[in-house]
Amino acid sequence: MSHSNRDPRNNAAWQAASQWRARASRTRPNGIMDSLKLLLIWLVLGALMIVGVILGLFFLLVGWAMMPLVRYRLKKRMEQMRANQAEDIGGDTSAYDKNRSGSQDVLEGSYEVKDQVKDNPRDSSR
Repeated sequence: MSHSNRDPRNNAAWQAASQWRARASRTRPNGIMDSLKLLLIWLVLGALMIVGVILGLFFLLVGWAMMPLVRYRLKKRMEQMRANQAEDIGGDTSAYDKNRSGSQDVLEGSYEVKDQVKDNPRDSSR
C-alpha cells in the first residue's frame, strides 16, 4: 500500500466532517434576527429542562409518599394469603385426631416413635 492511501483526508468520513465544518462556519449568526432566534431557542430549551426537572421531582415525591400505602396494602394481602393457606392446611381437626392413634402426623409425612434397638453397638459399653 502506498502512503497516499493512508492519508485521513482521503477518508469519506473526514471529507464529510470538513464539509460540515465549512457549512457551520457559513451559517453563523450575523444579524440581530439570527441572534434573537438563537437566544429564543436557548430560552425554550432551558425552560423545558427546568419543567422536566420539576416534573421529575414531583413524581419522585409522589412515589415516596405512596410507598407506605403500597407497603400497607401488600402487607394486608400477604396476611390474607397466609390466613387462607392456614385454613386450607388445617382442614378438619376431628379427622386429624382419628388418624393420629399413636403416630405423629407432620407436614412432611407420618413418623412413628419406635423403641430403642437392643442390638445397638454403642449401648454395649454401658
